[in-house]
Amino acid sequence: MADFIYLIPLAPLVSFVVLFLTLGKMPKRLVTVTGVGSIAISASIVFLLGFEYLSQLDPQPYAVSLYTWMNLGGFTPKVSFYIDGLSLVMMFVITGVGLLIHIYSALFMFEDKDYSRFFSYMNLFVSAMLLLVLADNLMLLFVGWEGVGLCSYLLVGFWHEESANGAAARKAFIVTRVGDTFMALGMFLLFWHLGTLDIQPMVEQAGNTWQTGDSMATIACLLLVGGAVGKSAQLPLQTWLPDAMAGPTPVSALIHAATMVTAGVYLIARTHELFLLSPVALNVVALIGSITLLMAAFTAMTQTDIKRILAYSTISQIGYMFLALGVGAWSWGIFHLMTHAFFKALLFLGAGAVIYSLHHEHNIFKMGGLRTKLPVAFWSFMIGSAALAALPFTAGFYSKDGILLAAYHHGEFGPWFWGAGLLGALLTSIYSFRLVFVVFFGATKTQPEAPAGWGMAVPLIVLCFLAIIGGQFQLPVTSVFPAAAEMDHSGAIAYITPAVPIIGVLIAYLIFLRHSISITGWTESTLGKRLNRFWFSHWAMDWLYGHLFVKPYVSITRINKHDIVDWFYNFVAETTSFAHDISSTTQTGQLRTYAAVMVAGLVIIISIFLGVSLP
Repeated sequence: MADFIYLIPLAPLVSFVVLFLTLGKMPKRLVTVTGVGSIAISASIVFLLGFEYLSQLDPQPYAVSLYTWMNLGGFTPKVSFYIDGLSLVMMFVITGVGLLIHIYSALFMFEDKDYSRFFSYMNLFVSAMLLLVLADNLMLLFVGWEGVGLCSYLLVGFWHEESANGAAARKAFIVTRVGDTFMALGMFLLFWHLGTLDIQPMVEQAGNTWQTGDSMATIACLLLVGGAVGKSAQLPLQTWLPDAMAGPTPVSALIHAATMVTAGVYLIARTHELFLLSPVALNVVALIGSITLLMAAFTAMTQTDIKRILAYSTISQIGYMFLALGVGAWSWGIFHLMTHAFFKALLFLGAGAVIYSLHHEHNIFKMGGLRTKLPVAFWSFMIGSAALAALPFTAGFYSKDGILLAAYHHGEFGPWFWGAGLLGALLTSIYSFRLVFVVFFGATKTQPEAPAGWGMAVPLIVLCFLAIIGGQFQLPVTSVFPAAAEMDHSGAIAYITPAVPIIGVLIAYLIFLRHSISITGWTESTLGKRLNRFWFSHWAMDWLYGHLFVKPYVSITRINKHDIVDWFYNFVAETTSFAHDISSTTQTGQLRTYAAVMVAGLVIIISIFLGVSLP
């Protein structure tokens, strides 16, 4: 199958071109076949490629080079794809979950007037993400990296008739560009010192050039982290992701589960040999993940929009992946990336089914009693929330439990990282089942339409299955990453970690379903109201950035609305024009005037020479 690897990103790219050039004039049925079929082709090739790779007794990574991209002074990046256990896992997630989202979208978006445009953008998104994870060098990876950034702008602002959607799209594009700038600087630094951007030779050369703890290695890694936090919506560049809910629900599922937000995690995992040279950078990654997962979890506790709750849960779960990478639990981080893709796609598509049936209602407190009316959506949320909360025997339990145990055994800061992750797990289980109990139990507040059809139900059922058994999968990444240290599974920590999510579900049950615990006194107190507003605003991050960057920039643009740079060049142009006007008045067209001027000039010149020559 190695000869067909190029078709994996090419099939959705060709579909994008076809749908884009037909300008929405194709019949919707043909659009569905083209849009969904191209992802099915990629998924089929990935499945066959994975089967062929994993059937070997000792699978070895290999590269497939298509052609030399450029040759500049010995710099010869290639369009080359690298296949190993890590890239295979990523491709399985992108094409497998992506295919289910596309099948779901065929019904969810069928009545939209821009149905063809929607699938063209979605396919370009998948193609760019596949290019990113297949790339054998950072130059090609950066093309895919920028591609998913572009597609996020196009898809978040898909319904651009509403100005708020356009603002959300611009915010996603601009904030992630900040991270991209750091990543580009990191690439320049790596090339300057190591002489190549081909990933495997680069990390090998880094080991020969730098010692562990070398300041230059730390700077390079921190610049890459800057890029990663932008794409993966981690502190301090996480503010774009909640606003990205302005896009259609399948877009939210694709961004949060299978594509863009996992790009930063993949970048750090792919270049882990570089990060092993910088303990400082690894601790920064773990610290960012720990703080972000807590901030987002507290914020999710206060939200009322069903999609924004899930958005903040994504930020929090990506924080767990960063925590895993920072403590050196590489395999657990990628394992959680995979299980998160299953249950987060399930939750977003389940939310879409609820929104679809409730006349596009998003406020969870205007829902209720949907347990019997929307059974597929109900079980999707029950299973997805159980996996998100990491309840025992769900996919999320195995991956999150491994991360927390690895964090606990990570040096002197390990217990602190474990404590942060454990508190995050408690909050996650509370807000997850708060959502379930409010939406699906109690009195019906909005009468739903008929449940969604099989086109939306089948992907949900498949994802329910994966969210349950996904924790049993064995990932082929043990040969990619260093061997993990042995962890003690017999101590009290091994029992506390899985018990905390169960306690969180019990708390949510007593507060939001049984109402035997009242929190009204707390929420109505002065301190409670202030904390609620603070957490609801995501710790005032938008307010802070608005005052630090947005308002000063707007003020500068108002002062400079006529553009001082243009003023200078306009002054030069106007001065030249004035001089031209003055000089043109001397052009009378009369010969005697010209002769008189010439004689006067000659007299002046002679007088000057005579004045100089006389003593």
